[in-house]
Amino acid sequence: MKKVLLTTTAMAFAASMASAGDMAMSGAIKLTYGAFGTGTAVGGADDFTSEADLDIAATSAGGNITMTGTLEIDESATAAGPVSISTGALTFTYDNNDIGALALAAADGEDDNYGDYSVAFAAGGVGVTFVKDQDSNDNSMAVTYSAGALSLSMTALDESTGAGKAGNPAGLTAGVKKTTIGATYVTGPYTIALSGDDQATQNWDASVAMKNGDTTVTVAADETEMMSVGIGYTNGALTVSARQEFNNKAGTDDETEVSLSYTDGALTFGAAMDSGQKGKYGDEAELVINAAYVDGDVTVAAKGTDQDEMEVSVTFAF
Repeated sequence: MKKVLLTTTAMAFAASMASAGDMAMSGAIKLTYGAFGTGTAVGGADDFTSEADLDIAATSAGGNITMTGTLEIDESATAAGPVSISTGALTFTYDNNDIGALALAAADGEDDNYGDYSVAFAAGGVGVTFVKDQDSNDNSMAVTYSAGALSLSMTALDESTGAGKAGNPAGLTAGVKKTTIGATYVTGPYTIALSGDDQATQNWDASVAMKNGDTTVTVAADETEMMSVGIGYTNGALTVSARQEFNNKAGTDDETEVSLSYTDGALTFGAAMDSGQKGKYGDEAELVINAAYVDGDVTVAAKGTDQDEMEVSVTFAF
C-alpha cells in the first residue's frame, strides 16, 4: 500500500512539474584586462576585472495565459529580469527602469532607460504600445499601422518629469513632451520615409533610399537644413558603410561616418569612425577598432579607441 501511495504521489508530482512550464539557464564568465569609458565619462586605470552572469528563465504556457520571467544573478547582485504576461494579442511587461521607450540623457552623456512597464497590442496590421514610468507621470503611447507597402506611425511622448524622481536612475536630464507622426512607403527599389513632431521648434526628417543589388544609397534632410548622403554595401563576409553630412547648422562640423566589418569563419574584424563623437570614450568614441575569435564556447576579443583606450577579454558562454 505504501509503495502504491508513493508511486501515485510521485506521478502527481511529476505531472505538476510537467505542467509548470519550461525552464532554461544561460550565462557567461568573462575575464577582461583594460579600461573603457562610456560616453563623456573617462574609464579608470587598466586592470583585470571578472564577471559572472547566470540567467534562469521560466515560461508557463499551459492555458490561454502565457507568463515568462527571468532571475538574473551576477557577481554584484541578484535581481528579477523582465516579467511578461500574454493572452491573445495583448502583452503586459514589467521591467523596472529598463523599458526603452522612455530614455533620458544621463551624467555620462548617454541615454538611460527608465520605463517600468508596457502594455502592447498587435492585430490586423495595427500595433499599440503604452509605456509608463511608475515613479513619475512620464509615458509613451505608440500606434503603428502597416498595409502592403505603406507604414504609418504616431508616438505621443512625455519625458518631462522623470528626471530627479526617486526610483529612477540618478543624474537624468529632463526631456520634452511631443507627438511625432511618420510614414514609410516602399515602391520597387525605393524606400521613402517622412517624420515630424509638434514641438514649438519642430523637428522633421525626410529620406529616400535606393537599393541596387548589394548597394543601398540614402539621401536625407532635416529641420536644420542638413543634407546627408549615405552608401552601404554588403557582399558575403564584408559590410561597408559611409555617410557624409553637409550644411549641418546644428553642430560645429559636418559629420563623417565610416564603418567596416568582416567575418571569416571564427574571426571577426570591425572598425567604425564617427566625427560627431569627438571627445567621447569607450564604445561611443570617435574611432573604435575591434576583433574577435571564437573557439568553441570561448570568445577572445580585443578593442581599442582613438582615446588610447584598450580592452582584451576572454568569455565563456553557456
